[in-house]
Amino acid sequence: MPGTINTLLIDGSFEELAEELAAYVDDLKKKSGNASSLQSDVAPLLQQQKQQEVLKRLVDGSAILSSAPEKEFVAAYNLLIHLIKQAPEQFQRKCLSMICRGLQSPITSSPTHGSSLALTVLTTIFNTLPVDDDSRFHVFGAILNVIKSTGNFEILKPQLKSLDSWLQAWEIDSDDERKLFLTISSAAEQAEETDDAYFYLLKALRSFESDEVESAEAKELSVRAVKMALNQPRHFDFQDLTVIDSVQALRKSESPLFDLLEIFTSQGLEEYNDFKDEHGDWLEQQDDMDKATLNRKMRLLTLASLAAQAQNRTLPYDRIRAALQISEDDIELWVIDVIRAGLVEGKLSQLNRTLLIHRSTYRVFGEKQWAEVQVRLDNWRNSLENVLAVVRQEREKVIREKERELKEIDGRVAQATSSSRRYQQRDIDPNAD
Repeated sequence: MPGTINTLLIDGSFEELAEELAAYVDDLKKKSGNASSLQSDVAPLLQQQKQQEVLKRLVDGSAILSSAPEKEFVAAYNLLIHLIKQAPEQFQRKCLSMICRGLQSPITSSPTHGSSLALTVLTTIFNTLPVDDDSRFHVFGAILNVIKSTGNFEILKPQLKSLDSWLQAWEIDSDDERKLFLTISSAAEQAEETDDAYFYLLKALRSFESDEVESAEAKELSVRAVKMALNQPRHFDFQDLTVIDSVQALRKSESPLFDLLEIFTSQGLEEYNDFKDEHGDWLEQQDDMDKATLNRKMRLLTLASLAAQAQNRTLPYDRIRAALQISEDDIELWVIDVIRAGLVEGKLSQLNRTLLIHRSTYRVFGEKQWAEVQVRLDNWRNSLENVLAVVRQEREKVIREKERELKEIDGRVAQATSSSRRYQQRDIDPNAD
């Protein structure tokens, strides 16, 4: 896959290598029953030193390389790429573009490993081009098409971390960027990599200019993104969608879908049930929406909101049962589900029939939530100040105790010194008997 810049080093002059490749192509043609000779076409052009004409003939005849044996496939293409790289830049682009189109077709000699062989050659082309060469964009598009057709998305994933820097170097327009993001999203979705599919679909939506957000394409992609987010069992944050202008435009053009998105963004099961009562026919007509997933996610999100709003970080069973509209026996199962979903951290107290909350997820983080954070920070600060005051008091107490002990020791030392001096004076008294 795309990596560091490489240079193909192949010994031999242009004439020798071109004649060698032409002979190899003729050999493949004979095996397929084609008697035409590329070598006889190329020979006089080589004598006249018409390199571009030679390359044109070789590139036109390179389609037969798809029938080359696996062990020879990459080497044959490397030789052709090496020859092309010796041509003027504009001509190189034309030739490489033709090769990339050919490599997106099935490799007849290797139905099993054909895609890997094609990706190897395409990667070589990509890595031999300068970093800022926008031809890389078209080669990368060919790589994506091969991956998409074979479902080998895991090969591409490690390279996508460099995509933003590549796009910056290529300086392509927003339309081309969007096409690229959509191809990646489609390839990821086909490989059931739903998180990546959704991520690159959002990047495609963000590429629309302000005057394009109500276009037919923007609407279609926005609807797809909303439904993808709602259908994903483990996707619970919808604010990434609601900030996109083209999604906001659905408020007018697809109002039921936008209303549903707003419910999943910040509201609860009661509002969702009201929506179903009002738009039940519309919802039933959405064959591409998983109703069971919607119901489950709505209950989990409702429980997450209850946990975030709970006083004293405790949530009684009765409140959970009423809000989720479930039976008594199902309360603990839903609590376990919301913890597994990562929306809440806590533990059940069966004795007190409460959920003890350690952490909860805010579905919408706005002014109210910032105010709550401020209150908690103030409480934390006050607690720290109280702890600090106690520590200072204890420290001062210890210091006073040490000072008292030192004074006592000094007093004892002084008393002992005074007694010693009196004894010494008595011993040397000249009038003593």
